[in-house]
This record gives sequence, structure tokens and C-alpha cells, in this order.
Amino acid sequence: MAKDNTSGEYPTDWVPLAQRMRPASLDDYIGQSHLVGPDKLLRLLYEQGQVASLILWGPPGVGKTSLARLLTQKAKADFVEFSAVLAGIKDVREVVAQAQTKRRLSNQNTVLFVDEIHRFNKAQQDAFLPHVESGLITLIGATTENPSFEIIPALISRTRVLVLEPLTAGDLTLLTEKALSQDRGLGRYNASLSSEALEFILLSSGGDARSLLNALELSVSLVKPDHKGQRLITLSVTEEAVQKKAWRYDKGGEEHYNLISALHKSLRDSDPDGALYWLARMLEGGEDPVYLLRRMIRFASEDVGMADPVALMLGTSCLDSYRLLGSPEGDLALAHLAVYLATAPKSNSVYAAFGEARADARKYGPLPVPLHIRNAPTGLMKQLGYGKGYRYAHDYEKAAVDQKHLPDELLGTQYYRPTDRGREKIAAAYLAAIKEVKLSEKT
Repeated sequence: MAKDNTSGEYPTDWVPLAQRMRPASLDDYIGQSHLVGPDKLLRLLYEQGQVASLILWGPPGVGKTSLARLLTQKAKADFVEFSAVLAGIKDVREVVAQAQTKRRLSNQNTVLFVDEIHRFNKAQQDAFLPHVESGLITLIGATTENPSFEIIPALISRTRVLVLEPLTAGDLTLLTEKALSQDRGLGRYNASLSSEALEFILLSSGGDARSLLNALELSVSLVKPDHKGQRLITLSVTEEAVQKKAWRYDKGGEEHYNLISALHKSLRDSDPDGALYWLARMLEGGEDPVYLLRRMIRFASEDVGMADPVALMLGTSCLDSYRLLGSPEGDLALAHLAVYLATAPKSNSVYAAFGEARADARKYGPLPVPLHIRNAPTGLMKQLGYGKGYRYAHDYEKAAVDQKHLPDELLGTQYYRPTDRGREKIAAAYLAAIKEVKLSEKT
């Protein structure tokens, strides 16, 4: 039977293992050595009993809340914690009023820890500014989202953004050993993990200590002790406890953009293995397959282009295939397209050419169309010179004539510069041959 909180040894069973295993000091803290190691920023602050306004940015379960509590505890400050999901400006004002009272009566500093601070809107974040600026409140915000996108610049300038990394396999192994051996953890259960079970539970946690400890606690509860009172946690037990890994993926957050960027760059660099992996990651994370197909169809125009015009047609065909089949059968069409795009010759010449043409269209405005290539459906238009002097290409050798098609201001401009890769090499040769015909016509 677990002991009561009042004993000071470890809390009752209803308190989750992840809560019971929170570090009591920075020496007990696991991970983030780039921040808490010797002579690192948070280690120095902790040893000096100081705390500063910080934004702790990192994935779930890597120790953001524990760091905030340890720094506050060492600095002997008042720790006020609330979640941005539930709190609003009214709550902030109440904290400010309490902080003013504590400062006046006991000269005690107040640390306001805001979990999921990215969920505060601009007005709510603005409410912190004067009090962080004056030093009345030391703000520590925790976020899983990129502060550059989610936190207002004025608040970022008044804090220090620190990046926390997913815990390593070594970190998680050490945490597992502590949880299984210490009384505040699961020590009283005499439990141990097989090597396969340990490997699986480390992998399935995805660098998240909370996820690991939750799975470990459930695994131990699923096993009955043997005649010696010992519990062996096997792979099948951990698989039952974990069920299916919860991927760290937010379709609206930074991880979404990280993954789609990885997919694009793998395709652009002609790496089908990388492309397949990042595609699978996004699909397993619940991304909309149609979104992924749209992005790959865009890639077919932007990065493959005229080097292999079939890529664009294949992209639209794969979109039709997916819409016909749906998931999971249609997912193979995405893999088909990803491999094709990765192994296709690459050219962004059309993308670059169109960008230059649009820039000139904006720069010069509505330049008039040369008269000889205007349509002349009426007699008046013919009288005005519309279509006069136009030469029908098919009446000439190789269907090529030397006549201008650009406004006078842009004569001689070349937007499209084909490469010598893939199908575009043929286009380049054709244009070169046409150019020769036009030159011979002038001579």
C-alpha cells in the first residue's frame, strides 16, 4: 500500500507516476544538458538562486514545467501556475494584484508559469508586458509551438527563448531505472523490463518522459507478481499497454511545416527513401492525403517542370486514383507519385521564367499588344492595323517566323532558359533550331 503524502516519502497511488517522479532538485533532473549542464545558463541561474523571464519551447514531456518549478523553488519565489487553455486576462490581473501585495508585504518575487502560452491571444499576451517589464512578475511560459509564430514580438523581446529537445534513449533509460527502483515510483512492485520491452517502450515514447512513465505504470499494473513477488514486463505487455504510438504531430503547428519541408527537400534532392519516410510520417500522423497530393502536384510544376512534363499529368492522375479508392488503398498512389517525382529529372526553369514574367507585368503595367499579333474580328479593327503584317507560322519552313511577340519595352527579353536535363533537353534543342531559322531569315 502506498504511503500518504504527509509522510514525505511518496504520494498515494492516485497520483500519476509522472507526477511522483518530478525531480526534487536540478541534480535529479534528466535531460537538457545544453541548458542545465556545468556552466550552462539554467545551471548558473539555479546555483545563484536566480530566476529570469523565459519561454521554454519544446515538445511535450521534456521537462518544461519541472524546470520552472526548480528555478522558482531555488530562488525562494512564489510560484503561480495556470494554463492558457483555461485562464484569461481577468486571471492575469488577479495574479498581478497578488504579486503587488507579496512584493509590498514580504518583498517576495512572483514567478508566473503559463503552460501552453501560445494559446493566449495577442490581447492576453499584451497584458503581461508592463509587469514583466517592471520586474513585478517573472514570466516563464511553456510552449510546444514555435514562439516566432505564436508569441508576440514585444513579449519575446522581454524574455529569453530556450529550446528543449526530445529526451534521448539514454535519458529515458535512466528515467525508467529510477522509476522502477525508487519508492516514490514503482520500487515496491519489484518490476523489471525485458530488453525487448525496454526497447519498445523507449521507441514508442518518442522522447516524451510523461508518455514513457504512463506506459510503464500501466505495464506494471497489467502483470501479476510471480511466487517470488517479482513482475517481469515482457514485450507483449508493453505492446498491450501502449496500443499505438501517439505521434507528435500537429497539422496546424510547426511540426507540420517541418515535415512538409522535409518531404519537399527529399523530392528536390532526388532521394526517394527520404521522400517515402516523410510521406509515411505525415500520413501516420493523420495528415490529409489530398493536401499531400496537392503539394506534390505543385512540386511537379515547380521542381520537375519541363524536364519531365509527365510528372504533372501523373500527379493529377494519382489525385483521381486516391479520390476513387480512398485510404488505405489509395495511399499507395501517393507513394507512387513521391517515388516518381524523386527519381524524375529536375528543372525549375518554368518556375523561374514565370516569376520573371510576372515581375515585369507588375513593373511595366498594361503594355499594349503589338498590332500585328492582335486579333481583327471587325472591319474597323482591320482599318486600325490590327493583325497587319502577321505571318502565319505554318506557311514557313519549320513553322518558324521571325516576328516580335513582346512589347517594345521588353524586346530581347528571355524568360525561359531550358536546361539540358530530361525532356527539357529536347525543348532546348528545338528552340535552338528555330533560332537558327530566324537568323537565316534575317540574312
